[in-house]
Amino acid sequence: MRNIFLSLLAVLSLAACAEPKWAPEAAVQRAAFRSDDPPSITLFTVVRPSTGRGGHSGLLINGSQRILFDPAGTFSHPQLPERNDVIYGMNDKMVDFYIDYHARENWDMIEQTVPVSREVADMVARRAEGWGAVGKAQCAHSISAMLNGVPGFESVGGTWFPANLRKEFAEVPGVQERRITDATARKDYGVELVQPGDPRAQVAAY
Repeated sequence: MRNIFLSLLAVLSLAACAEPKWAPEAAVQRAAFRSDDPPSITLFTVVRPSTGRGGHSGLLINGSQRILFDPAGTFSHPQLPERNDVIYGMNDKMVDFYIDYHARENWDMIEQTVPVSREVADMVARRAEGWGAVGKAQCAHSISAMLNGVPGFESVGGTWFPANLRKEFAEVPGVQERRITDATARKDYGVELVQPGDPRAQVAAY
């Protein structure tokens, strides 16, 4: 019991380290992207193919606009305004950039997309925008909690682990899944990569 208590205490300590961000309204409005694709919810899971272990979870929400909920993530770009863990301006090239950012030699990206109504997509978007900054190691937990009670996502229970969230999401009716590797990820998205050492640079660590 003592070890369990210490583990929970460590998680709560990490949660306190969440750093709130709040982009100006003008930047958010300017970056807003509305896709012609049907409304959908997409779960991204970064997995190590050798073990199946998950390293990170993110949620792409395509409703009245397309936004990314990337809890405790390190992905960013100067053209993408962020409010806490919600990233605006996720057009097609930025989605490809996000996938390529995570797909590495030892990490694959699993994309699971579920078609939903515009009302459901916007419900999830509102929850993401009101969620607040997420602490480290809580990406899967925050996404699973956010989907609690959303129509069609009854198979998604509470979990702290990206691999478990992926398995639960696979049970959602109508889900379509694909695996993207470092070799198959698109590289022609045309987004300038920031060089290491630049203060805008971000380095992912799993």
